[in-house]
Amino acid sequence: MSSQWSTVPMGDEVKFRSGGTPSKSEARYWSGEIPWVSSGEMTQRRIYDTELHVTEEGAENGTRVVPENTVLVVVRGMSLAKEFRIALTRKTVTFNQDLKALEPSSKIDSGFLFYYLQSQSHAIRDSATDASHGTKKLESRILETWPLPVPDLVEQYAIRNILSAYDDLIENNRRRIQLLEQAARLLYKEWFVHLRFPGHEHVKIKDGVPEVWESACIADIGEVITGKTPSKKDESYYREDIPFIKTPDMHGNLVVIQTEESLSEKGANSQSNKTLPPRSILVSCIGTVGAVSYNGSVAQTNQQINAIVPKDESLRYWAFFMAKDLKPLLEGIGGGATMANVNKSKFSNIKVVIPSTLMIKQFALVVAPQIDQIEKLTLMNSRLTKARDLLLPRLMNGEVAV
Repeated sequence: MSSQWSTVPMGDEVKFRSGGTPSKSEARYWSGEIPWVSSGEMTQRRIYDTELHVTEEGAENGTRVVPENTVLVVVRGMSLAKEFRIALTRKTVTFNQDLKALEPSSKIDSGFLFYYLQSQSHAIRDSATDASHGTKKLESRILETWPLPVPDLVEQYAIRNILSAYDDLIENNRRRIQLLEQAARLLYKEWFVHLRFPGHEHVKIKDGVPEVWESACIADIGEVITGKTPSKKDESYYREDIPFIKTPDMHGNLVVIQTEESLSEKGANSQSNKTLPPRSILVSCIGTVGAVSYNGSVAQTNQQINAIVPKDESLRYWAFFMAKDLKPLLEGIGGGATMANVNKSKFSNIKVVIPSTLMIKQFALVVAPQIDQIEKLTLMNSRLTKARDLLLPRLMNGEVAV
């Protein structure tokens, strides 16, 4: 960090507040209006809402209320084995016992504190120790003694504003992606589920579907390719050339642009029959089944994913949203509550009803531009994230002046 900044133990300028869980047996404590943050929500950088909410009475019995712009950190849980989760609240919230709320003194801006902790996240994660039941924990003394720079507040504000501008853009793009995806999905429901497509008044319905629609199976849509993992023994198989998609890469991404692992050309060529063209339809079929995404570029997947390579370009868009509706069916035929498994044969033979060629082409004409825009916004967010993450340490060590 900059040699011009004074440094103090974090505990000198920050108070650490503990949260908790109101009794689940008291119904009056739950289903209120106040978000209750758990470790699962801490994958977001900014928290606006949560899955569970407490009432005002619940907030007074077993947890703690913190205001907007409070920094929350995860101090206990298995997530600490991989990452140190940090988030900034965007409204008044409560939180559970796996988290700490950081209350800075008047010398520290909460936004600056948030970004400083982001710059230290890997080192702090590596300071976690083993707790009971194989989980991880961060001792309070680790955070309390962690070095905290104390620039002038004007400089803190400037650093915060630069970095938050990136997060604002990323957040706005995510909202646009959500709206575009929602519009496409609503149109799919309207046309192919509720059967209110253009000209539906003049189409004869037989056995609950338009007469011209055909009974088929997924294999009739296109080639089904089950992924595979190249040998880990050959390190030359893994580089940065070709995305190697796994189920976690798909979560929250309609189009997968960035992956945790990539293959070299050599690694991909070792199983070239597993290479997928862009916008193949990826469906997770082992473990967490039913996640659906497109790949944004030529890619391969691991064995937990079945991909559909449509035989006709227009099928690509109807089939994508059809696959999203398969989750309950996949869970049912996967067998096993702990590890569902829908192999290639089961997946290929799933029965579907394919709409008329005209309807599929009309749907593609409307939806393809929306998917194009989603892909552009996703790529933009990937670039913004990389730029922000490159800039962050440089701002914190004084290499880039503000």
